[in-house]
Amino acid sequence: MSIFDLIVIGAGPAGYLACERAAQGGFSVLMFEKRELGGVCLNEGCIPTKTLLNSAKVFDYAIHGKAYGVTADSVNIDHSAVVERKNKVVRTLVSGVRAKMKAHKITVVRGSAVIDGKSANGFMVKSDGESYEARRLLIASGSEAIIPPIPGVKEGIASGVVMTSREILDIKKPPKKLVVIGAGVVGLEMAAYFATIGAEVTVIEMLDKIAGYADVELSSMLQNELKSKGINFRLGCKVTSINAGARLASPDIASIEFEQDGIYTIEADAILLSVGRYAATQGLGLENIGVYTEQGAIVTDHNLRTNVPNVYASGDVNGKSMLAHTAYRESEVAVNHMLGKRDHMRYDAISSVIYTSPELASVGESEESAKAKGYSFAVKKLSMMHSGRFVAENAKSDGLCKLLFETGSNRLIGAHLMGSYASEIIYGAAMMIESRWPIDDLKELVFPHPTVCEIIRDTLFD
Repeated sequence: MSIFDLIVIGAGPAGYLACERAAQGGFSVLMFEKRELGGVCLNEGCIPTKTLLNSAKVFDYAIHGKAYGVTADSVNIDHSAVVERKNKVVRTLVSGVRAKMKAHKITVVRGSAVIDGKSANGFMVKSDGESYEARRLLIASGSEAIIPPIPGVKEGIASGVVMTSREILDIKKPPKKLVVIGAGVVGLEMAAYFATIGAEVTVIEMLDKIAGYADVELSSMLQNELKSKGINFRLGCKVTSINAGARLASPDIASIEFEQDGIYTIEADAILLSVGRYAATQGLGLENIGVYTEQGAIVTDHNLRTNVPNVYASGDVNGKSMLAHTAYRESEVAVNHMLGKRDHMRYDAISSVIYTSPELASVGESEESAKAKGYSFAVKKLSMMHSGRFVAENAKSDGLCKLLFETGSNRLIGAHLMGSYASEIIYGAAMMIESRWPIDDLKELVFPHPTVCEIIRDTLFD
């Protein structure tokens, strides 16, 4: 039996990039994946949702083209064609991952992996009755959608009316009435897509704001923008039950009961559960080698090491920052440590994006988190209407650039953008936070003109 330098469990962003980097470093690598290469991000998350949202954006431009001097007759959107294009995009990118694994001579085993225990040479892993051995392990098994314990939710899933992001991305016929439970990234993006193509959408959220930990001011602005596009929000609500057709005339209709200063009931032909995700650690055999977990997630240090020597965990499974780009960087840090290179993981400048229209992008501290951490800080903010390109390309909506500076060091500690291209701009603010340059040095940077990213420079000088 061959002994590999590294076994990676999971072929999502954390897993396949770790394999690539380890192979580049001279390791022999074996990777397990029980579903499809690319993981959640590529198959049922980042890429599929952005493909749908781009089609919705093109459709929206077409029907509102008059504001830009462009008119078109009989503009329609074919959801089934959008889904087929999404599938084509996914197939193309999955094929790319497969080609990279082959190019780097990485052994890929399709099947569930279970850590069987330690061995004289490292660790034993079993899959479908076969045993494999490696000197090191990287656990990158990702996460699963949380199914909340709402009465009736299991029956709703069985009937097909209640879905997670995995199922709703493949429905051929769009719902007429969609209820989204949870106003986080997934919930808002899917609400935006289906509202744009004509669905009546209601978003129910337990918190009194949307977009999770996003800056309160910008999340409120985003809510108003989405509300203007027809999305109805019910905040500070708790869903108490789902009745998927048992009491109703049609088995394809569900009633949702929720509390909001009283008990209300609404009906929908589709319900999306988007209340968060949990680390996928069950059934991995972590107990066989004594890996520590907290609240279901694997505990790791700044090198992504677990408590067991030569065992690492990166990506959603460690629960630190459930974002694909975080997973990429964590895997690089983990592999660098395995290869004896100095490196460590930093989480102060991890950007996050909600790809609605407009986009909301953030990095670093918000006003709320800065206050909670005891920062002494100042806030600078400027309307996106100060950007010439933004004005040229946006006939209706406004946006905002909001920057936070620590008053003592006069350095940037947070940036929040709402508007077009926010997702493409935010990395620059992340670099500014990472570099720890003071404002005077940042003001010397030259931005191309006309661009929306100039709003950062304008805000610095405001």
